[in-house]
Amino acid sequence: MLDIAEELHRWCEEGRDFAVATVVAVSGSAPRQPGAALAVDADGTAVGSVSGGCVEGAVYELCREALESDESGEGVVRRFGYSDEDAFAVGLTCGGVIDVLVVPVRADDPLRAVAAPALATAARGGTAALARVVSGPAGMAGRALLVHADGRHTGTLGGPEELDRAAAAEAAALLEAGRTATLEIGADGSRCGEPVTLLVECSVPPPRMIVFGAIDFAAALVRAGKFLGHHVTVCDARPVFATARRFPEADEVVVDWPHRYLDAQASRGALDGRTVLCVLTHDAKFDVPLLERALRLPVAYVGAMGSRRTHEQRLARLREAGMGEAELARLRSPIGLDLGARTPEETALSIAAEIVALRRGGSGAPLTGAGTPIHHEHPQREPGHEPRHERRASVAA
Repeated sequence: MLDIAEELHRWCEEGRDFAVATVVAVSGSAPRQPGAALAVDADGTAVGSVSGGCVEGAVYELCREALESDESGEGVVRRFGYSDEDAFAVGLTCGGVIDVLVVPVRADDPLRAVAAPALATAARGGTAALARVVSGPAGMAGRALLVHADGRHTGTLGGPEELDRAAAAEAAALLEAGRTATLEIGADGSRCGEPVTLLVECSVPPPRMIVFGAIDFAAALVRAGKFLGHHVTVCDARPVFATARRFPEADEVVVDWPHRYLDAQASRGALDGRTVLCVLTHDAKFDVPLLERALRLPVAYVGAMGSRRTHEQRLARLREAGMGEAELARLRSPIGLDLGARTPEETALSIAAEIVALRRGGSGAPLTGAGTPIHHEHPQREPGHEPRHERRASVAA
């Protein structure tokens, strides 16, 4: 639902009734992941997607039926699988299987009271998690819980308070990691008892990309970072180069010494496990003090531009500065994947590809003839970021 928050927030503001179909589980090769949503209002207007086109027509009709039904907003779960054996069957041609939860969201439904503020928060780019019951004991289906950035929660799943507290804690863990997933907890809030399956959708501000070095390659990387959904900052100590005119697509252009700016961002908690740091300066007086700090921060990616000779010289200076081999092993240098890139745009593409591969657990190898998975499980996370009862939300083909 939060996948299409801007449109659904507007519908709520306009008082429209609608039904929303959300992917709650995926196995095999499928085009969309848990949290992907399609919504249909009372006039038949549709927004969003659950499959990239394979089953949209059938899901659209399920939404229309949910809106026309006199039943309460408990919703139904439908499974769509591979359809190649029957040319007239509705299914996924890619061979995967998806489970879709279809729920009406009317003005007088309890879900609306919880979903509306969640949609408003997500629409403005804020932080919130919406936990919805996919299946569980009678009376719980369709119930929802909103978990705020400060850990408070509103709404109820319809069980004891212990269930709401346990669900809020699990949702908070996913929110910290910036993930959407399906999980199971006991109906009494423990690991035992009748299971309750929850879909937890998370809205978090976009991940940050900080590009150090206001060079022509940086301008291309800014565009690539924005395309990937990052909030992009360009930082350089030279005011003649670090200008908004040279980087119109950047969210911020900062004139400061790179290591000093990074220190300030770290001290105010503005960096997290999704942050990407790209060092394009390839000048030792900037690189070494910057990388000393960057490689000791719990960020997602640290890459540095330069030739292999520059890289070896940089490593030597960092070792002289007291950095250990485990810290240096985090450095992606020379930056990017081997695409044979030459232009700034091609280089930006190689850097963006490496960032995606690292985030998704990809190898960077060609898919043709490799026999490797097309879709990967989430890579290993820092301790404490993995919800205790999380189910496998997708299985690579």
